[in-house]
Amino acid sequence: MVVTASPPRLQQLDAGLKPRLETLLAAGQAAGADLVEVFLERIDHIGVLAEQDGITSVSPAFGTGAGLRVFRGLRDGFVSTNDLSEAGLLAALEQALGMLGLELSVQTASGFEGLPALRDHGSAKGDWLGRCPDLSEATGQLLEGTRRLEQVGRHLQVRRGSYSRDWQEVLVAASDGTFARDVRLHQSLGLSVLATDGEHRSSIGRRYGSSGRPDQLRHWDVEASAREVCESAGTMLHADYVEAGQMPAVLANRFGGVIFHEACGHLLETTQVERGTTPFADKVGEAIANPAVTAIDEGLSDGAFGSLSMDDEGMEPQRTVLIENGVLQRFLSDRAGELRTGHARTGSGRRQSHNFAAASRMRNTFIAAGPHSPEELIASVDRGLYCKSMGGGSVGPTGQFNFSVEEGYLIDNGQLSKPVKGATLIGEAKEVMPRISMCANDLELAAGFCGSVSGSVNVTVGQPHIKVDTITVGGR
Repeated sequence: MVVTASPPRLQQLDAGLKPRLETLLAAGQAAGADLVEVFLERIDHIGVLAEQDGITSVSPAFGTGAGLRVFRGLRDGFVSTNDLSEAGLLAALEQALGMLGLELSVQTASGFEGLPALRDHGSAKGDWLGRCPDLSEATGQLLEGTRRLEQVGRHLQVRRGSYSRDWQEVLVAASDGTFARDVRLHQSLGLSVLATDGEHRSSIGRRYGSSGRPDQLRHWDVEASAREVCESAGTMLHADYVEAGQMPAVLANRFGGVIFHEACGHLLETTQVERGTTPFADKVGEAIANPAVTAIDEGLSDGAFGSLSMDDEGMEPQRTVLIENGVLQRFLSDRAGELRTGHARTGSGRRQSHNFAAASRMRNTFIAAGPHSPEELIASVDRGLYCKSMGGGSVGPTGQFNFSVEEGYLIDNGQLSKPVKGATLIGEAKEVMPRISMCANDLELAAGFCGSVSGSVNVTVGQPHIKVDTITVGGR
């Protein structure tokens, strides 16, 4: 449920809000809630799109808001509002309580003992927003990117560049004693092209992103990014179509990890355990992957797109080993997941904004590096497919997936041969994970966005080069 009103001016989220929040939390507990949580945020966003040699879109957004969640037993009620006055927050609390059949009461003692001192993760981050490029500088860099595409590419029909900057200040208070604040900064930029030559077409894009680095756009190697995109587009433009069939595949590092993220990672979130849609619900301590596979989710890597100082429930992040040597170790869990499934919280409660209740979500998720070189993986394949970069795809609720291969090559007698296009990798997580038999030593991460029940959040995916012994390749 969403309550809207003209938002009052709120210059900062800080310890000065403590009395107001304590009154709110005490009122919720007095009404019979087991736990009351308040998430406050301020946002400042800008998005810019360059097409060909002009700026075609500039989309700013500013806002404040609050999300209030109350728990009673295994049930919860959630209401969001952009009215942060005392009356507005109390009205939202009343509606959230009403979802659980509870009512505000002035006669019942709450037992709430108050909030501790504020844990302020944002105070050391300085003026991140003020240090970011302004609109003029950002548009100039993007136009330089599309110009470089034209200079180094051939047969380009469409050239695009995009930039987004998201600044967010959050404050989380809960009746279990949580009281924490953070400031976040995420920037992403990308280049993409559509190349055509008669009936031949290829479409290639690359995205780069970071957290907590105001100068990222200023240090962008425009030349290298443009060459990477155009070389890939040129290679794939006249490539033959791949033949469908079962074959071994070697998947490159960085964004190759999107398949693990989508097909397996989501199945290791407690939201899937709650829904009964993960085949791994009762597999902790059992082998679900090849012994070559260790998979990790963490929010700690400096500058990574999915890193954070605290999650959206006020818990500090940690390094969570999901799979170790093929054996399932644990699930990603948030407050509701711990309550309903018994899996301990992992600092993974995340949400797009105050309009969403937090849910268990991935952060930086990757398959760990192994002992081999990428060349060893390729040399071990007599005939198969090398997937240098992955495109879009779809995933079913229990891990069935299909992902397009943006740039691919045949492997013949342990050597890369001709480029091929039109390939799609098709499979199911519980079948493919045991077939990942080799992992290389070149782990890299790639920035992206992940959509789920709590909206779209910043993540990274990653892996070293990996070898899948056999997989279904769709083609012609």
